[in-house]
Amino acid sequence: MTQVITIANNKGGVGKTMQAYQLSTHLANEGNKVLVIDLDSQGNLSSTLGAEVRRTLIPEWLIGDVDAQDVIVPSVGKYDFHKNLDVIPSSRHLANLAKLLILSEAEVRKNAGRKERLLKLRISELNNKYDYIVIDTPPMLGDELIMSLVASNRILIPTQAQDYSIDGLEELMDTFEIIKESENPQLEFSIIPSMVNARRKIEQTRLDELAQSFKVTTPIRNLVDMQESISLKKPMFLMNRKSKGKKDYKKLWDSLGLM
Repeated sequence: MTQVITIANNKGGVGKTMQAYQLSTHLANEGNKVLVIDLDSQGNLSSTLGAEVRRTLIPEWLIGDVDAQDVIVPSVGKYDFHKNLDVIPSSRHLANLAKLLILSEAEVRKNAGRKERLLKLRISELNNKYDYIVIDTPPMLGDELIMSLVASNRILIPTQAQDYSIDGLEELMDTFEIIKESENPQLEFSIIPSMVNARRKIEQTRLDELAQSFKVTTPIRNLVDMQESISLKKPMFLMNRKSKGKKDYKKLWDSLGLM
């Protein structure tokens, strides 16, 4: 059965796309068939995976005007894992998704019942072709994020160990609880402390506070090789064995059961 994992935070700049890239490439490298769905209109994840950001298609796929075969493309790169990794690239029209859903309300109700269930319906039509689906979402609490919560088995929430980032979790967690109660009782979540400066005592204090209230994974430090990974389009697992970032991600995947 396909496992659907969403990377989400309604605040930007917390390492969300970084985690989606490292996770999807890791899973593909382990021999899993992986599909990435890039619901962030900025399209950074699509570009890093060698997939061209489209002008249209994702919104049309969600409402049922085009089939999955029309939106799925292979990832492109020089490493072997790419053969196991497909992408539904971001669309510049995602910014107009809310308007399109209103215009298509009658059709949406007929096919999915509620717009929140559209992504879950489209994923079900893939008939377990993939072992994992990884969804990157925009940094806002909109239709894309809500649909992803309904469609997923697990939500990974990257956050910085700083007051304003932690405070921003409240709205997302409230939404999580509503979706879990009303639409998706099997939904699980983990918080990933990201871009952590281990030398700052205040950040360690905030991590300790987070761990008292939520399920928190091992942290990912703020390291230079993280940015190199994205700019070189080279996942952390391909970095040399002395890489601290490589060690951080190995611990993270182990803690999540994603070895």
